[in-house]
Amino acid sequence: MTGQQRQQKRVVQRGLWFEEFEIGVVYEHRPGRTLTEADNVLFTTLTMNTQPLHLDAYASGQQPPFHERLVNSMLTLSTLVGLSVAQLTQGTIVANLGFTDISFPAPVRIGDTIYAETLVLDKRVSASRPGEGVVTLEHSARNQNGVVVAKATRTTLVRLQPAAASTMDSFIPDVGENPIHRAPGDQAARDE
Repeated sequence: MTGQQRQQKRVVQRGLWFEEFEIGVVYEHRPGRTLTEADNVLFTTLTMNTQPLHLDAYASGQQPPFHERLVNSMLTLSTLVGLSVAQLTQGTIVANLGFTDISFPAPVRIGDTIYAETLVLDKRVSASRPGEGVVTLEHSARNQNGVVVAKATRTTLVRLQPAAASTMDSFIPDVGENPIHRAPGDQAARDE
């Protein structure tokens, strides 16, 4: 390019600033997550949960009403919330303030895939923490058959949008003169 170099627009994946949350909007989080035997055993043992219902195929196979191991409900809850992060709170959350109304209406079985969605219930600017707001979210998970397997209401503390950080440029490292992608037509972008 001669003279002035073309400025390439860059978009950084992030969650929503407080102002971007709209009460009543439902966010569908994709892709889903298939919960495997390895996921279940690892999570269950890492959290010191010795419940045979999650670890012992023989013992759980003898117990009605399921007659099989089930996915640890805390793994289900963690995955439900985790599925929402990239779309809602990645890089914009300050803290989780609490969870209420947690329920597991149906079991999750090893090999089930769960899909999540979130309804924005409420939001308000924080009276005690300048630059932050409280957002209340209702998360729901369904399995591959459309059966609701988990629900939870989560209250979060989220950053208000900084005046100069609408692209989150101040939160990501500078890659200097060697970004992976360059503007179209930039000779340095071509592999040799």
